[in-house]
Amino acid sequence: MSSAPSPSHYPSDLGSWVRYFQLVEIPVLPHTAAVLEELRQMQDEVDARMLADELMSDPLMTLKVLAYTATVQRHRRNNDAETLREALVLTGITPFFATFGPQPTVDAHLEGQPEALAGLQAVLDRADRAGRFALAFALHRRDHDAAVIYLAALLHDFAEMLLWLNAPTLALQMKLLQQADRTLRSTTVQRQCLHVTLGEVQQALMQTWHLPELLVHITDDRKENDPQVRNVLLAVRLARHTSLGWDNPAVPDDVSDIARLLTMAPEATLNWLKELDG
Repeated sequence: MSSAPSPSHYPSDLGSWVRYFQLVEIPVLPHTAAVLEELRQMQDEVDARMLADELMSDPLMTLKVLAYTATVQRHRRNNDAETLREALVLTGITPFFATFGPQPTVDAHLEGQPEALAGLQAVLDRADRAGRFALAFALHRRDHDAAVIYLAALLHDFAEMLLWLNAPTLALQMKLLQQADRTLRSTTVQRQCLHVTLGEVQQALMQTWHLPELLVHITDDRKENDPQVRNVLLAVRLARHTSLGWDNPAVPDDVSDIARLLTMAPEATLNWLKELDG
């Protein structure tokens, strides 16, 4: 992969950012790359469920598979693969391994850039917790799209992951600005540094990659009154606010909103959430 451009040569509008992220190869977690090579040697014994179970904890690999499947199958929109397992069934095991050879890793991609790797890891950790919260909320609500809701929370901040991977200078600049002024909203910092919000970039990429309509809808924060969107949004908010512990002053409002969504008492909700996190 070519080296990242200097800060002055990064994209400066929505269309340019979308094209930029379309051109880069997405690396995956080292564990994912290793497991793929193990399974490649025994692929005759591998099925879609087994493969999905191994890959679904990696948002970057999940994104790669969904984007590939959706793009290849875009002429069959009635066959949207809404989960990783469905995407693998649609692709087929042998074609999957033929398409996805040995994978580049995030560690190799960001070698010599410890701050960028730490920034990416923080987003990945947050995504993992958001996914677990969102799935628990969805199951409590008896939502039949619980698997898609989990996926939406896992991928909710994938544009931020891509930024740490491919524009680490800007990602770090945004982080430092917010650390210096805790009142700065993320969208304000993003417009200042990127001339666009990551949410806008993400929605545009999902449309460009022809990702499933339900997944695109559930990850659209502008539709926060939709119960499924709110399920994901609250899970992401809670994961963000509790990333360093449960004493963040924003947590009580999160708990109150989650209690309302789940029709539970706030105190019982807080206890339940801490059990989930444990």
